[in-house]
Amino acid sequence: MRCPFCAHDNSQVKDSRPSEDNTSIRRRRQCEGCGARFTTFERVQLRDVVVAKSGDRREPFDRSKIEQSVSLACRKRPVAQERLDQLVSGIQRQIETMGDAEVPSKAIGEMVMEGLRQLDSVAYIRFASVYRDFTEARDFEEFASSVQEVGVREAGQQ
Repeated sequence: MRCPFCAHDNSQVKDSRPSEDNTSIRRRRQCEGCGARFTTFERVQLRDVVVAKSGDRREPFDRSKIEQSVSLACRKRPVAQERLDQLVSGIQRQIETMGDAEVPSKAIGEMVMEGLRQLDSVAYIRFASVYRDFTEARDFEEFASSVQEVGVREAGQQ
């Protein structure tokens, strides 16, 4: 593992343990060159997945893009980081177990929407406003009122 501080090629693992959500291994490392300590995470990758984007573009699946989008949508919301990690891990697992080597970005966006809808309604609306490309305040208003209606219906069914 290359040291992020001095770019030395060798580091020594000082401690390994499962991450909090048990989807990765957390390793504390020490650089043999400069002595700096840093943390790495290892995750299981079931298969290489390519994301089919609009305009016939293709790019490798990047978990960090989902993490960033979900974190931004949940910013300043009462959602624990552990819940966000579980959501992203669940989406990644879904994508990797679909059996397809290529997944449309639209399908990934819908998985994120569904996960956020169940997690936090404000984060769901925030993500939807970007994902669905709201152009006017009226679009935002209509979507928010539909979310509120669904929430009232679901609360009545319980």
